[in-house]
Amino acid sequence: MAEIEIGMGKTGRRSYRLDDVSLVPNRRTREVDLVDLRWQIDAYEFDLPVIAAAMDSVTSPATAETMHRSGGLGVLDLEGLWTRHHDAEVKLAELGDHGPDADAVFERLRELYEAPVDPDLVTQRIRELHAGGGYAAGAVSPRRVASMADILRRAELDLLLIEGTVISAEHVSTQPDPLNLKEFVRELETPVIVGGCVSYQAALHLMRTGAAGVLVGVDGGATATSRSVIGVGVGMATAIADVRAARMRHLDETGVYVHVIANGGLRTGGDVAKAIACGADAVMLGSVLAGAIDAPAPGWHWGRSSLHHELPQGQLVALETVAPLAEILEGPAHRADGMTNICGALRQAIATLGLESVKDLQKADLAVTGG
Repeated sequence: MAEIEIGMGKTGRRSYRLDDVSLVPNRRTREVDLVDLRWQIDAYEFDLPVIAAAMDSVTSPATAETMHRSGGLGVLDLEGLWTRHHDAEVKLAELGDHGPDADAVFERLRELYEAPVDPDLVTQRIRELHAGGGYAAGAVSPRRVASMADILRRAELDLLLIEGTVISAEHVSTQPDPLNLKEFVRELETPVIVGGCVSYQAALHLMRTGAAGVLVGVDGGATATSRSVIGVGVGMATAIADVRAARMRHLDETGVYVHVIANGGLRTGGDVAKAIACGADAVMLGSVLAGAIDAPAPGWHWGRSSLHHELPQGQLVALETVAPLAEILEGPAHRADGMTNICGALRQAIATLGLESVKDLQKADLAVTGG
């Protein structure tokens, strides 16, 4: 892609958001009932290409079970309140006692996150995920991987996410034993998804660690403020397309297909369809699922980085509660903003283009409508 001159001696690439692109209809259409949304990563198959974000306001053992029944996947934050408090559900419900007072809610959350992660609770929560009938998927941050390595090796996780605002396969550190992501991923029997990243080179390095999937996105979500705080961010449409190109190179070099998962700023069925058309295999949703009536903390949404003591890169967000989680995923929709029946909208988009599957949608034509 050609670079644009920003000023004398400095150029940059133009990046596009999902709002800047649209799907181009084809010469045929298809019945919605003939559309296949199934998605598979490693040995695990799902009816929907949708993952509930590893955020305490999005995924609990209960909502992970709902995601499983609907055909998606819920990922529990293994550093979150669920592994710090035995009665996390009760403590999250108490946030409602503060009404619309965001400052009071934020301070209460700070207090709750002061409790340390309990290794026994990590094991217990993973058992609860299995008891719900679905796959057990959990997430940790890169800085916690080393200290939790033994727990993660013993845990009966089906999928592990190593997730940060920006993550790399090479991290320069003053610590004597910084995380060697490549070694850790390859010695762990559990398939690993790593991210986030937004560039071709970063994605290619992460794929070469042996990861089963890569999360794409920086500062796209409702809670994120990384673009304002540290100036980092790339338009999601461009980021997905670049990582898609890295996937193709890695596939040519190794014969191994690494899944691309769009993460951040996706709120509607149209966003999901366009993310897949840019090259994603699946999407991770946060705020739109946090708006469920049966979300862990109805009306509030925050990320792990929102509570950082020294440099928060996120914010607490007040949300309108929209509908039950299952209705947000698969309807029926009772509003026309695209934030309910997201997967029904995805099916309709694929059918409107005359296509049959998520894989077909990755080959769809796009038009640049903004930027």
